[in-house]
Amino acid sequence: MKSSEEDSNWTTLIRPQSGWFDINLKELWSSRYLILLFVRRDFVAYYKQTILGPLWFFLQPLFTTVVFTIIFGKIAHIPTDGLPQVLFYMAGIVTWNYFASCLTHTSNTFVTNAGIFGKVYFPRLTVPVSVVITNLLTFAIQFGLFMAFMLYFYLNGSSIQPNIWVLLSPFLLIQMAALGLGVGILVSSVTTKYRDLTFAVGFGVQLWMYATPIVYPMSQVPTKWHWLIALNPMTAIVEAFRYAFLGAGTIQPWVLGISFSMTIIILAIGIVLFSRVQKTFMDTV
Repeated sequence: MKSSEEDSNWTTLIRPQSGWFDINLKELWSSRYLILLFVRRDFVAYYKQTILGPLWFFLQPLFTTVVFTIIFGKIAHIPTDGLPQVLFYMAGIVTWNYFASCLTHTSNTFVTNAGIFGKVYFPRLTVPVSVVITNLLTFAIQFGLFMAFMLYFYLNGSSIQPNIWVLLSPFLLIQMAALGLGVGILVSSVTTKYRDLTFAVGFGVQLWMYATPIVYPMSQVPTKWHWLIALNPMTAIVEAFRYAFLGAGTIQPWVLGISFSMTIIILAIGIVLFSRVQKTFMDTV
């Protein structure tokens, strides 16, 4: 009874977490201003003390699009479903960049922030969540570049047909964020014990990109292998994004269903494991 009376005298109580599913989302919401502070810090740090500054947000997808157009479009002659090659590759690159950035920047959460984690308590999940929001700002800039190119090609008579599926784009963006966050914190939790994964993340992300229809359309994949490529959650997202804004590609409900289900499963496993590891990670980092 005395303990209950003492608890009522405090506005915030910090208690140890014991169970696997002991996840305090209310505490995370109460730290939303800290998340915004991290977002501002990270966004400014991206181009601080650089010559070109924010222009790097435009140059990166632009240069990658040019390279893909030359290598895969002009040299390899990979079809693009009748779309202008620049738009086809840029659509895939912009969506992939957001997911890959969320994954790579959250995959070393514990290792990178070990110093601050060991000094003061705050919900550890605020750091990867802030990374996802920061990358959302970058995505908005690069998406604006994509829209500018799309408008240019449309006014010049290119066969692109934006359609009602563009209304699905906010949900695709949320799914990309959830998938990148889930995989990132899952890797981050494992790397506290197995540091080798830190070196494998970049290589793994690159391989994952080529397993996703970024440089080739899904129509070029033999039908018998569609089930295999559908197991990649990013496949449905990229194809749906292209179909919504450019009018080419394929949207199959069963592929979208698999993609969404796998995203939820990965995110749930990532959050549970992250919550478990954060209790003892200082002993292994």
